[in-house]
Amino acid sequence: MIRDQILHVSNLCAGYGKTVVLHDVSISLVRDSLTLIVGPNGSGKSTLAKAIFNLANVFAGEIIFKNINVTKMTAEEKTALGMQMIPQVSNVFENLTVKENLEISFFNTRKTDKNKKSFEDMLEYVFQIFPNLRNRENDKVKLLSGGERQMVALARALITKPELIIFDEPTAMLSPALSNFILNKIKEINHSGVAVMLIEQNVKAAIGIADYLYVLLSGKKVLEGPSEKFIKDFKILEDAFFGKVREV
Repeated sequence: MIRDQILHVSNLCAGYGKTVVLHDVSISLVRDSLTLIVGPNGSGKSTLAKAIFNLANVFAGEIIFKNINVTKMTAEEKTALGMQMIPQVSNVFENLTVKENLEISFFNTRKTDKNKKSFEDMLEYVFQIFPNLRNRENDKVKLLSGGERQMVALARALITKPELIIFDEPTAMLSPALSNFILNKIKEINHSGVAVMLIEQNVKAAIGIADYLYVLLSGKKVLEGPSEKFIKDFKILEDAFFGKVREV
């Protein structure tokens, strides 16, 4: 594993049941970086995230996190090591309050400092990043707006002090303004020292906050490179989505 890499996925084949969705995919994430995974619907983006977190079947390949082979570890074991994933759906407990959602994440994940003071300290840290939630902490999540619910989902991951967060289409079904707000918050989280793997359909909005980018097509990695190169020539990405891959 190259120095400063926090995650390395090597020759991954994964899917559901006996169906292979991902074919020989390899990606690497550097510490403190924001890596964007893009591709058309059905390209295998969400399957990649689920396979990393052991929520899809891994048929071949390895997943190395912090120099540890975590391929066969459960999602709970990976979380305990400092990895978090925010799925596109079912990412909050709607009948619980904001604070109760955060308590569950904090006390179910952290292996040390499981006391009220450490929770209150982390709660304050989370509220500094998401001040909108401070006045909603005793409200049930089902009463919140879509944007506020997504803030709770991000806060639930952040309160565990992760080293890597995988976001699966966090702006889905949000307005353009809320999408930009959430993406900026994700970049803020990244700037705090958390590595980010971001799966996002809104490529034009997300590419501006990314350091590196991978393109998946039909379950295969077809293109990769620093995001700034794709910003300069966005047509490379547009062509890749239709199978016309050019060298970066």
